[in-house]
Amino acid sequence: MQRSSIPSLAALALLLPAIASSADADNALDREARAALRRATTHFQSISTRGGYLWWYSEDLKERAGENRATETQIWIQSPGTPAVGLAFLRAFEVTKDTLYLEAAQRTAEALAWGQLESGGWTYLIDFDPANQRSYRRAEQGHLTTNQIAKRRNVTTFDDDTTQLALRFLMKFGAANTNASDEIRSALDYGLQGFLRAQYPNGAWPQGFDGRAHDPSLHQPKPARLPESWSRTPDVKDYWRQYTFNDNVMRNCILTALDAHRQFGKPEYLAAAKRAGDFILLAQLPAPQRAWAQQYNLNMEPAWARRFEPPSVCSGESAGLLRILLDLHSATGDKKYLEPLPSAIDWLKRSQIAPEKWARFYELESNQPLYFTKDYRLVYTGDDLPTHYGFQGDYSIPATIRQCEAVLKDGQQRKGEPQPKARSSLEPGTRNVIAALEAKGRWVSNGRIESRAFIANVNTLCDYIEAK
Repeated sequence: MQRSSIPSLAALALLLPAIASSADADNALDREARAALRRATTHFQSISTRGGYLWWYSEDLKERAGENRATETQIWIQSPGTPAVGLAFLRAFEVTKDTLYLEAAQRTAEALAWGQLESGGWTYLIDFDPANQRSYRRAEQGHLTTNQIAKRRNVTTFDDDTTQLALRFLMKFGAANTNASDEIRSALDYGLQGFLRAQYPNGAWPQGFDGRAHDPSLHQPKPARLPESWSRTPDVKDYWRQYTFNDNVMRNCILTALDAHRQFGKPEYLAAAKRAGDFILLAQLPAPQRAWAQQYNLNMEPAWARRFEPPSVCSGESAGLLRILLDLHSATGDKKYLEPLPSAIDWLKRSQIAPEKWARFYELESNQPLYFTKDYRLVYTGDDLPTHYGFQGDYSIPATIRQCEAVLKDGQQRKGEPQPKARSSLEPGTRNVIAALEAKGRWVSNGRIESRAFIANVNTLCDYIEAK
């Protein structure tokens, strides 16, 4: 006779208390995570400036900074500043449905709307002090004299995902809050229109845009070429106007355009992304260096930017462009965006300076790695490098190559849905974050309250709350 696989009543009697105890502990930690999230958000809002944020604050709030030291009237846009914090609030609202977080995000959106430039986007910071206004804000249109305007900064920056992240946050806020104010909706619409106007007729975006219309005759599509000669000393003149891949400018612009197309369905956003993709195809350098430079002049030649960014072939930016070409192929189904992959991968493989290690810059034609000394002399050896910049690394190139080769083999990008983590695996990190939260509702590290830490800890708590 077969034995029954059904547990006996006695066994169940022993098992049920353990199950109940586990569920009680799980519910208790969930409550603690939600309470910690609320306390931390309430405190972080209390140190904001009109809903905007900096990178870090001292415990007594007397010192504060973004990329540079800041005043009590300033907020930072460049990540991990105001838009990045706003996205953390929206994540908290998504997983809890608690309007506290949506209200916090709304204040952040209002701060961005206040500081929007007349050119359509944002620069690195906003200053609310009326006596210290150096930017030409959109809200000041019609209220300033020509002389006053001439003294104000009006350059929308796409460097470091500054304007792009602000737009993506405002788009996500608009989707979460269908009753967003006219002020916020107008800022988003104006910002997206400025974003489109900033794109050159050939599909490229500059690092910065001053709002003036582009002359189409200067920006016709044409293939990249190598300069006949180039200066070995910096030749920096308005490099922010150049066609820019550096710091993922173009990649973040394309991702923003694709996000806008997904949210609003308007064809002009997809068209902008595709024009940028076509520019990337044209910007691929001639053989045998079939990769990309950080920035190009109007003749489509690699050009100087800052004093440590020479005309050269750039490994890190090339890997980023391969990833965005995959995204464009996935979004459009157009195989032309895969055509540069084999030759670019070949160059990356040939240009390793050690296993899975690359120089950032390679000399045009010779393909020798280029470096700088601490006093910014251009050399071929990397034994006296400045410390503020990464001149060697893997730049996620090995993973990028594997991803590209998989797409070339299968004909499509297989992203798949991220697999949710079990709550039990998230418990240790969640408990650590809760334990580190002070009674005042703040996380302090080395005497600083940091936006980056706040964002990371909020996401850790949200991951646990969201998990099943």
